Amino acid sequence: MIYRKIQKLLPDAVRRYVLHFESAIENAIAAKASSLPPGSRVLDAGAGEGIYAAAFARHRYTGVDLAVGDKSWDYSRLDVLADLVALPFPDRTFDLQLNIVTLEHVPEPARVLAELSRVLKPGGELLLIAPHEWEEHQQPHDYFRYTRYGLEYLLTKAGYVDIRLQPAGGFFRLLARRFLNALQFFPGPLFFVAALIFVPAGLLLPLLDGLDRRKHFTLGYICTARKPC
Repeated sequence: MIYRKIQKLLPDAVRRYVLHFESAIENAIAAKASSLPPGSRVLDAGAGEGIYAAAFARHRYTGVDLAVGDKSWDYSRLDVLADLVALPFPDRTFDLQLNIVTLEHVPEPARVLAELSRVLKPGGELLLIAPHEWEEHQQPHDYFRYTRYGLEYLLTKAGYVDIRLQPAGGFFRLLARRFLNALQFFPGPLFFVAALIFVPAGLLLPLLDGLDRRKHFTLGYICTARKPC
């Protein structure tokens, strides 16, 4: 995947600037991990390769995935192989749940959120991150994109409260990402010509993101919610 290649090549400060959505995800996960008491049970629902397991080294982390999204991924580190609509856990098992850019890949998101609520302890928290304006990925297992209102509706219907939704950047960060996306369409020597056109814009546009105060144009949303006590 092109973004993984970019992450390996760029210095960390530049990577976090260019890949703002990914950096926002990392920050949200780090904040949850640091605030969670040691030994707490964490469910990573849609864990993929389990890249967030290290953040919860002091906790009882469980990574669950159906392992069908990306054929190139290594799913061997998963703790449980399962469909998110039928989790093999008792009611009220986990203190914290992660659902990181996964909800777009499930055909029945309402059922998944209801199942996550079932296995969450009263007072437990959910960290959910979902795309709004993002290209198709992991085809054909890519079904939905979400507005803030759609996410709030689904979370409320599943019984969550204290729902907070934070856009991951606004119009100019979104536009910057699209300029960088354009490089994939130029093969061979044309890539370097395209880079001269698109990369400067991709690096400068995020500086204007403060102009978009409403953030209706965004790559995605970082959501937190709680199960009632």
